[in-house]
Amino acid sequence: MPRHVRARDIDAVLAYGGYEPSEWADGDWDPGYRVAQDGRRQVNVFHDGPGEQDALDLYAAELRAHDYHVIPDQQPGAGRRRLHITKP
Repeated sequence: MPRHVRARDIDAVLAYGGYEPSEWADGDWDPGYRVAQDGRRQVNVFHDGPGEQDALDLYAAELRAHDYHVIPDQQPGAGRRRLHITKP
């Protein structure tokens, strides 16, 4: 059963890896990653801005290197790509 994982921990791993978080400015998101808690055992990671798939691939590699389980996904209805992050 997966263990509890926190969005702030995922944010810390990506920030330590040198990735920049996205920020809401002037009615739009500046490019970068964004994390969102999805229950006690999952965090979702998104990329705002150009190069979405390439950036998600980089985030996935960084998180796997820190022993997180990463599952690429897409929101229903051909929505945004994202990563589901859990801790086995």
